[in-house]
Parts: sequence; C-alpha cells; structure tokens
Amino acid sequence: MTLDVNVRISFVDSPAVAEIFSIVKTILQKQELIMSALDDLKAKVAANTTVIGSAITLLQGLKAKLDEAIASGDPAALQALSDEIGASGSALADAIVANTPIP
Repeated sequence: MTLDVNVRISFVDSPAVAEIFSIVKTILQKQELIMSALDDLKAKVAANTTVIGSAITLLQGLKAKLDEAIASGDPAALQALSDEIGASGSALADAIVANTPIP
C-alpha cells in the first residue's frame, strides 16, 4: 500500500515572507557595497606598497652609487652626502608615499 501526502502552503501574500525577502535583498545590496569598498582598499594598499618599494630601491641604488664614487673621488664630501642619504632614507620614503596620489 502506498500513501502519498501532498501539502502545499502558500506564503506568497504573507507580510512576514515579504519582509524576509526585503531583508535578504538589503543584505545582498550591502554585501556588494562592502566588497566594492574592500576591492578599493586592496588596490590602495597595493599602490602604497609599490610606492614604498620603489622609494627604497631608489635610495639603496643612490647610496650604492655614492659609495662607489667615494672609493674613487673626494672621500670627505661624498661620504657626508652618502651618510645623509642613508640616515634620511626612511623619512624620504614616507614623504614620497604621503605625497603620491593613489589612482
């Protein structure tokens, strides 16, 4: 013997169901906004990291070239400049980042 039971409950016109759908829709919209903001933040962090890395590479290259010049030129003047660049490397990198617009 087979017994089939079919139950159909209709919530189409239910105010509670309509409110649930409205809440779900709002959640999905806010999720899209949050994801967009997160993508923007990731791009800004990547740009800052690139700028900082570039500034550090530049400063290290300048210092290396100055050190080479010291070995073959006027040691007193070149050493003072090399020391100044080495000491202010972090401050210069921070200034570059602070004054570089992020696309």
